[in-house]
Amino acid sequence: MSLLAKSNHVQFEAGSRVDRATFDAGGVSTASTRRRLSSPRIPRLQIPCAAIGAIFAAADAAAIVLASLVGAGGYQLLISGAPWNLNLHLGAGVTAALLYLMIGKSFGFYEVADIFSLRRAGSRILWQWLLTSLLLALLAFLFRIGAEFSRGAIICFAALGLASLLTAQRLIKPALTWAVGQGRVQGRRVVLVGLRDELASVSRDDLLRRFGLTEVERIAFPNTASPLAANKSITATLDHAMDVARNSGAAEIVLALSWNDTRGIELVRDKLSAAPLPVQLLPDRRVRYLIEKPAFSVNRSLAIEIQRTPLSKLEQFAKRALDIVGASVALLMLSPLMLMTALMIKLDSAGPVLFRQRRSGFNAKQFVIFKFRTMTVMEEGDSVVQATQDDPRIRKFGRLLRATSIDELPQLFNVLRGDMSLVGPRPHAVAHDGYYGKLLADYAFRHHVKPGISGWAQIHGCRGETAEVGQMKNRLDHDLWYINKWSLRLDLLILLRTVVEVVRHRNAY
Repeated sequence: MSLLAKSNHVQFEAGSRVDRATFDAGGVSTASTRRRLSSPRIPRLQIPCAAIGAIFAAADAAAIVLASLVGAGGYQLLISGAPWNLNLHLGAGVTAALLYLMIGKSFGFYEVADIFSLRRAGSRILWQWLLTSLLLALLAFLFRIGAEFSRGAIICFAALGLASLLTAQRLIKPALTWAVGQGRVQGRRVVLVGLRDELASVSRDDLLRRFGLTEVERIAFPNTASPLAANKSITATLDHAMDVARNSGAAEIVLALSWNDTRGIELVRDKLSAAPLPVQLLPDRRVRYLIEKPAFSVNRSLAIEIQRTPLSKLEQFAKRALDIVGASVALLMLSPLMLMTALMIKLDSAGPVLFRQRRSGFNAKQFVIFKFRTMTVMEEGDSVVQATQDDPRIRKFGRLLRATSIDELPQLFNVLRGDMSLVGPRPHAVAHDGYYGKLLADYAFRHHVKPGISGWAQIHGCRGETAEVGQMKNRLDHDLWYINKWSLRLDLLILLRTVVEVVRHRNAY
């Protein structure tokens, strides 16, 4: 999938901040609610919303296995007089539990929205358990175990199993409702952005119960009679929303917009396409009205994923594992060289060993980068002058460090800290990001992945000064190609070619 396709998403609208209490309980705000939100809270045990389905599934499985041991086993022992076979009845219970869970999983029975809905009534459990019992009886017939597991045992097992499942639901569901009311269920942390009337129709409980989301903040566009696309404050609103998501550590952005306003949705998508967070568009009030009608068979958690992250969770895990292992091994092997370099810098000139500077990382979140000091200045702020080939600010020993890229080795600590990756777009000074971001439309896409010590651009000679915008454009094109084509194999290839590039000293000054 191309980068533009990946970023074909609507993000969030951010301008005027809306107090979350304003929209609790369908838009009712009270003084007690505001006091409760502002008062400090004692940390409490939190249940991940993603684990609720597993909890219900485990309870159903336990109820079925217990019913097999007590119901079928009791019938065999007390009525038919057959000896109680623990392995047989335990196996039958486990088999029935697996069948029941697979059927439930295929129909979304353990999705968060379904767990909280009325669809999880006794009739739903009844037909699902009836189907499981029929399948279990068919398996008993096919494998010819009727003598050991008689029809009477199956009937007792089925009756007690249904009672156990209904009982388990009656016990667990009220406990879950209490946990939600106490704020002990934690969904995916999101920033909710939208129109005021749409936000007012979505309470915090709705987000959690239907979509498994916990809002960290909700942001509304300013009230205006004009359509969203004609709202002149949309850019400032969206910029504010991105800052909130970045600083709060939100995992996702959720939009509450009118589905009829396709032009407004496209505008929001275009304005926020540079952000790397996944984005969902919630069904608006009219769509939710249709979903909740019993005549319609639609998943109640219907939402449109407008953008996904450039790397999946598995890909992020693989890349992070490579970073940790690679950086750790490199530090162990290169620690003598790094200690010797630090000593030489102290002997060469007065000042700190390390050069520190703010750079923009993943999702444009700033971090402090570490390098061995090679210059007589430590520039920071709105004006940072790039190093040139015969820059008088570079010290004699510093030229050697820069030519061999030894000055970059402290960034291995940035990798271990999670600020950087071994491979990725090179991070630039914050001042340069602001400058080139205004000149190059796709510049912000570089922040869709973590910056790297080396990258696809660097192994193709895109290093050193970018005196002309065309030079930065060439570097940007290489970075975007890398983001689109990322694979673990590509990272390993870049690391190997980086060694060759260091030996060549191309554009290293």
